[in-house]
Amino acid sequence: MHSTLIIAEAGVNHNGQLDIAYQLVDAAVDAKVDIIKFQTFKAEKLVTQQAKQACYQSINTNKVESQYSMLKKLELSFEQHLLVRDYCQHKGIEYLSTAFDDESLQFLVSEIDLQVLKVPSGELTNTPLLLEHAYAGKRLIISTGMATLADIEQALGVVAFGFLNAAERKNKPSLSAFINAYHSIEGKKLLAQHVSLLHCTTEYPAPIEEINLKAMELMKERFGLPVGYSDHTEGILIPIIAVANGAVIIEKHFTLNRNMPGPDHKASIEPEELKQMVKNIRQVELALGNKEKIPSLSEHKNISVARKSIVALKPIVKGECYTADNLTVLRPGNGISPVNYFDMLGSKANKNYQNGDLITP
Repeated sequence: MHSTLIIAEAGVNHNGQLDIAYQLVDAAVDAKVDIIKFQTFKAEKLVTQQAKQACYQSINTNKVESQYSMLKKLELSFEQHLLVRDYCQHKGIEYLSTAFDDESLQFLVSEIDLQVLKVPSGELTNTPLLLEHAYAGKRLIISTGMATLADIEQALGVVAFGFLNAAERKNKPSLSAFINAYHSIEGKKLLAQHVSLLHCTTEYPAPIEEINLKAMELMKERFGLPVGYSDHTEGILIPIIAVANGAVIIEKHFTLNRNMPGPDHKASIEPEELKQMVKNIRQVELALGNKEKIPSLSEHKNISVARKSIVALKPIVKGECYTADNLTVLRPGNGISPVNYFDMLGSKANKNYQNGDLITP
């Protein structure tokens, strides 16, 4: 069983076209990832019609337009998401999608029946939507791009409150209620059972010098939750390093072709790169092993070859004392170990030895 959950983030790289979404599923299956993730939203519930694009979006699309205009062209309808989910099931890969509005979240929970929900970095401070995620009572993967430790703790308080009140929703949400929920024993228990965090740098592509993978260790120590990494760097090196540094989840944007039109293609990897990333991560998992320090199976046959034994440096007659002048240490290692060398000095030979003979007990 693999220790790292690998999520191939298709996002909106289908460009609003169902056939491209299917091709992305095929590429993810071929790369042997665990999950393929899309994004579910209705543009009018995500952004105002006047909101400007992010700099990377206008650069990557080579077009200046409103976020609404750009996103509207990247929507998949709920019916199309159901078709993609069914296609994933047919292909044997888990479907996941991120909801950016309450209607989309309810669709993913009620119609798609997702058992895991992904909260994107941009929604970390969207308390009403975050609370609805927690009310759903599912496992949550929460991205923390642009966040401070205080932001994350506040969000976890919202989630803990939602878990605690999912059944009846009697208690009124408030900042103080969130804090109390976070610090409660039952709240902590529910967070530990249901929540994973993703470290993330929200830039496309993200500069290497701003990745700060050591923040994963800090987050794990601070919150006591599983921590993974959502990557926006170019190439596949950083996700592999993240696994070597303890990431239990890797999320990576991918596309069929970086030259396709759209805001996220240029910051995504292509199918062959995705395949190589998965292969390298699985190799890292094998190399990490466990915390035991014992000879490996393949090492056993080399012990006698590589290690040394106590050997007669010159002829020694029975009863003669062992000294630094008549003993040495040489290969092979199937005799008396040199760890006994100093204790043997001054003791008497139990038989005659010729030069080069292994000393025997």
